[in-house]
Amino acid sequence: MIQDWEKELEEILHEFQGQASLTPGQLLVVGCSTSEVIGERIGTSGTVEVAEMIYSQLKKFQDETGIALAFQCCEHLNRALVIERSTALARGYEEVSVVPVRTAGGAMATYAFGAMNDAVVVEFIQAEVGIDIGQTLIGMHLKHVAVPVRVKQKRVGQATVTLAKARPKLIGGARAIYEKNTENTSCS
Repeated sequence: MIQDWEKELEEILHEFQGQASLTPGQLLVVGCSTSEVIGERIGTSGTVEVAEMIYSQLKKFQDETGIALAFQCCEHLNRALVIERSTALARGYEEVSVVPVRTAGGAMATYAFGAMNDAVVVEFIQAEVGIDIGQTLIGMHLKHVAVPVRVKQKRVGQATVTLAKARPKLIGGARAIYEKNTENTSCS
């Protein structure tokens, strides 16, 4: 069963990369309810085995794309995020003092905290892309203009998967130009 879920996630990530055109250095926020993956209500039956499988696939995805990962904790830690210290420092995120555990942080964030290289917890990020496995509500951690990315495979196990990428805000009104070309970049 877990191997089937692993294949589902791998398929989702492959299609996501094809549509979102991820680039090295971008930050991917991951919200995940391992309870939902196994068909239980969010926050009731977190499982390390599912967290390990999901982390393994996301780590492989990170190695292939050069993105950074951020794992959202559950509501008991106010949806704080587990990231590597180097990412926090590079982006100017302030570390907070807490260690996620299954009952306050969730199985996924707890597993990530133990598996990541020099993990820390931060309260706020602005990620360029996101994956929400099990309707954990990651929108608060995405840059301001989030655009859904639709993929064929919509579930990992029993959990609904939602993907998003951010784009720059369109500002300026009717006279504004949004695509760069030589005609509209010269001043005359």
